[in-house]
Amino acid sequence: MSPDSLVAHHGEFAEDHSHEPNNVFGFWLYLMTDCILFATLFAAFAVSRHQYAGDVSGRDIFSLRYVGVETALLLISSSTYGFAMINAYQHKLPAVVAWLCVTFLLGAGFVGMEVNEFHHLVAEGHGPDHSAFLSAFFTLVGTHGLHVTCGLIWMLTLIVQMTVMKKGLSTVYLNRLMCLSLFWHFLDIVWICVFTLVYLMGVQ
Repeated sequence: MSPDSLVAHHGEFAEDHSHEPNNVFGFWLYLMTDCILFATLFAAFAVSRHQYAGDVSGRDIFSLRYVGVETALLLISSSTYGFAMINAYQHKLPAVVAWLCVTFLLGAGFVGMEVNEFHHLVAEGHGPDHSAFLSAFFTLVGTHGLHVTCGLIWMLTLIVQMTVMKKGLSTVYLNRLMCLSLFWHFLDIVWICVFTLVYLMGVQ
């Protein structure tokens, strides 16, 4: 390898690592803005949770058994993503991809159940336009579901890049996996709050 190519290679390597702390710090800032978003939605739901306008209440429409399965899927997916990260730091690409695929399936199952719940409510005549309670419910839970969907797209993109495009587990992709890990665990925490405030308190 010529001296010029060595310099170029070193410059490339340094550039990748120089952006890494900034990327992680920037992602933490993004999560903080997401915290503000969800805090606002939780506050709106807390104000509207008893505004039924003569329509149904949470006690009438929520099934804790159904939502319990949803919750289990998402919480288990957080554990499987943790196994993916353990293998990522050990540079075991096949194991990382396998655990990411399991995580993806669990997350997709969660989103599918949520979409089915929304479809059932709308089909029964309990759409978001029927009361302030339902509007706040659909907005809060739907926003969380949208975030999970974005996480699934991000996850699938990383799987394709690391395998089909043969990017492997370079420092850049370890960094991206770590950012997605932060995002995924954050969504778990938010869902626990949703489950407690919306569903558990809603059936009382």
